[in-house]
Amino acid sequence: MNIMSSVALLTGATGQDGSYLAELLLDKGYEVHAIVRRSSTPNISRIDHILNHPSLADSFHLHYGDISDGEQINKILQTYQPDEIYHLGAQSHVKVSFESAEYTGNITGLSTTRILEGMRNVKKKTRMYQASSSEMFGGAASPQNEESSFIPRSPYACAKLYGYWMVKNYREGYNFFASNGILFNHESPRRGENFVTRKITIGAASIVAGKAKMLALGNLDATRDWGFAPEYVEGMYQILSHTTADDFVLATGKTHSVREFVDEVFAYIDLDVDAHVTVDPRYFRPTEVESLLGDARKAKGVLGWKPRVSFKDLVKIMVDADMRKMGLSVIGEGDEILAKHFPNKWWMGD
Repeated sequence: MNIMSSVALLTGATGQDGSYLAELLLDKGYEVHAIVRRSSTPNISRIDHILNHPSLADSFHLHYGDISDGEQINKILQTYQPDEIYHLGAQSHVKVSFESAEYTGNITGLSTTRILEGMRNVKKKTRMYQASSSEMFGGAASPQNEESSFIPRSPYACAKLYGYWMVKNYREGYNFFASNGILFNHESPRRGENFVTRKITIGAASIVAGKAKMLALGNLDATRDWGFAPEYVEGMYQILSHTTADDFVLATGKTHSVREFVDEVFAYIDLDVDAHVTVDPRYFRPTEVESLLGDARKAKGVLGWKPRVSFKDLVKIMVDADMRKMGLSVIGEGDEILAKHFPNKWWMGD
């Protein structure tokens, strides 16, 4: 494959993973086309630095559209004939999916079918990456790998599971090069502010800045397998660059509770957890997923992928970033960690 001439189509470019992926593909010489939902308020803050980069104007292209519109997706595919498609776009917040179940099914689930159907009309052999989710495992026994049962416990997880099976069916039925990446939780300074990790790091920074006194959270005992988003984006690229289409779990293989995340954040900046953190039942889900722990041995053995940033280091990276955004002095250990693991950091932001 001639990387320099490759064309990639990306959905979800304005999100955490999409913005990092756009930077990775551009760094590798791709021409990147991104479908971005038009909004009455600006929603491109995570990719502003790409759009304003003088040397990338000819390589990064936005197309305002909606992944709920199959006709529009088909038109974009026909026009630009991408070599690769990375489908990350979704309504991705689990708690919101309980409040907007039908919308989540339409955007998160059916959009995958629209893209697969569009691929049937493209004459060239296009590779597709589908962003699946560890939430599909739900209540399955830990650790979870590619052979584990799926027991989804939210409308979001059900929608993701629908997309996962559609990819497998089109791969087997039409000989598509379509792969699922089943990614466990991965965080970064670009994580949405309504997700628990950013809510914690922003909340702690706000307390230091004197802008808040308390941080209200939901289930502190839920445990997750947390990694660093840029590493998982590298994994997406490795999955689609593999010789054959397949499904892969990406995870650290270690689990930590929300309470542990809070403790690490507050200890790093010397705050008293008991004085500033409270539990609010409003933030509990109707059905909880108590534990997710991934087994990524297949990805490590087949792709050579493995995470480098530890849980404690992830916390430091995120806290430093949110402290800096509030104009506060930072400890700086997060910067040292990035320099150690990413000496030639390929992303431009943060």
